[in-house]
Amino acid sequence: MANLILFGSFFVLLLLNIPIAFCLGLSAIFSLLSKGMALSIIATNTYSGIAKFLLLSIPFFVLSGNIMAKAGISTRLIDFADACIGHRRGGIAMVSVIVACFFGAVSGSGPATVAALGMILIPAMMDRDGFEAPFASALIATASSIAIVIPPSIAFIVYSSICGASVGDLFMAGVIPGILMGGALIVVVMIEVRKKGITSSREKASWGERGKSFLKAFWAFLMPVIILGGIYSGKFTPTEAACVSVFYGLLVGLVLYRELKIRDLFAIFVDSAKTSGGILLIIAAASLFSYCCTTQGIAKAASDLLLNVSGNKYIFLVIVNIIFLIAGCFVDANSAFYIFIPIMYPVAQQLGINLVHFGIIATVNLAIGQVTPPVGVNLFVACGVKVREGVKVTIPQISKAVWPMIVSCLIVLIAVTYIEPLSMILLTIGK
Repeated sequence: MANLILFGSFFVLLLLNIPIAFCLGLSAIFSLLSKGMALSIIATNTYSGIAKFLLLSIPFFVLSGNIMAKAGISTRLIDFADACIGHRRGGIAMVSVIVACFFGAVSGSGPATVAALGMILIPAMMDRDGFEAPFASALIATASSIAIVIPPSIAFIVYSSICGASVGDLFMAGVIPGILMGGALIVVVMIEVRKKGITSSREKASWGERGKSFLKAFWAFLMPVIILGGIYSGKFTPTEAACVSVFYGLLVGLVLYRELKIRDLFAIFVDSAKTSGGILLIIAAASLFSYCCTTQGIAKAASDLLLNVSGNKYIFLVIVNIIFLIAGCFVDANSAFYIFIPIMYPVAQQLGINLVHFGIIATVNLAIGQVTPPVGVNLFVACGVKVREGVKVTIPQISKAVWPMIVSCLIVLIAVTYIEPLSMILLTIGK
């Protein structure tokens, strides 16, 4: 009965469009109360769920992302990418994919990347190259989902806090899958360009113009290098790297680019606190939900069932992909990790699957889930972007336009799932 209450109330609350943190927390509380357990367990487990040194990096990465987003980085990245490939057919769409990957490495958030880049790049794709509004919006939404795969990724930090995999290894392993997802989207753009007969209206930039735009964007490119290099070389921990990224962002915004003003910081701090509080509230509630699954034997029973059904690791990975793709349509990556990873990672270990590789597979799945109808969060954010006066992209329109991009990302997911070196080769080289 307690198990029925746990999952039944969770799905009912989810269908009622209750925020995911409350869905997880309330369903766990209902389950605990049905068993007559003391309410002190709630406080103890929610606190222990977030009282981890590693999770302290989340608010700092959120803050650094918001600082860099307000520091004029997006326009400089766009100018550099446009100078390099903007003259090609559909060049501005390719620019959108490339910039979304780089900006995702700064913000670490898919919805934040959509909001920051969409208002600039969606109208540019429509005006310069004649792309339709639903396609342009869907492309930005999908490219922005790569933000949770390209390091530094908050999703990797959460995954590491659950199963103990190295954050530095996860960051390094996410680079190639993120690049492959971006490459797959560029292929979709090239197909769309040929199908619609789109031509370029921009002249080819000179090498001098490219050099100038690179120098302007140089400090933006350097941030991921500092974070990854510092963590992987052992100079600092992920939490320390997050703190370094905040100070680096302030240096770039206030001193080097000078587009960030002291008066802007209060609003940035408030916005970062709201975002971080939301993430940590989800983690706290998900920790309580996970505790219920463990104490009531659900996690072990589900793990045993998975192991019996899929004694072969390849079949197990198919099941994992299906579960995470479906879960990604309804819940965010952090919640999905806390619900499913405690069940799945013991099975993955028994089947000889590397935990870093398994984390990449799960994260790519959930990145695709951000743009999978009906509840892909990036799609809703993209529809909220004002693309042009009198033009409004609806959910049905963007849902239809996004499917070629989802298919291209699914092909990358299959490759990443079954060709382990795609994720692990940088780790092998580094060691």
